Amino acid sequence: MRIWQDKRQIFDIIRKKWVALQPEEWVRQNLIHWLIRYHNIEASFIAVEKTIRIQGNSYRFDLLIYDKKHLPWMIIECKAPDIYLDDKSLMQVLNYQQMLPIKYWMIVNGIECHLAEKKAGNPNWMSSFPVFDM
Repeated sequence: MRIWQDKRQIFDIIRKKWVALQPEEWVRQNLIHWLIRYHNIEASFIAVEKTIRIQGNSYRFDLLIYDKKHLPWMIIECKAPDIYLDDKSLMQVLNYQQMLPIKYWMIVNGIECHLAEKKAGNPNWMSSFPVFDM
């Protein structure tokens, strides 16, 4: 962390730049380090805050993990720690799940985490992070 022009910043190792240290950003940056350190996901397989277009609609996601074929593997929605992961938050990720060919999705606020796998077109709730061995 650093203070720049009276504002707290955190270094984003994916975007390779300093970004404003907001509560949601704190969750995102800690999650990125956890994914790399404990799940052996290379930084080059992680995209941060990108927009994708599907059937003429634009969608912006917090994190997207690609597999080794550069296909979407997991989409992650990050919320600030004070945001309760309610039905509205879950619906945001479920909408991605319905439209994108992604096997896994997660929503996290730094305190609580919901993870699901897409099976037969429906979410299957998981109790642990899947092995990234693509």
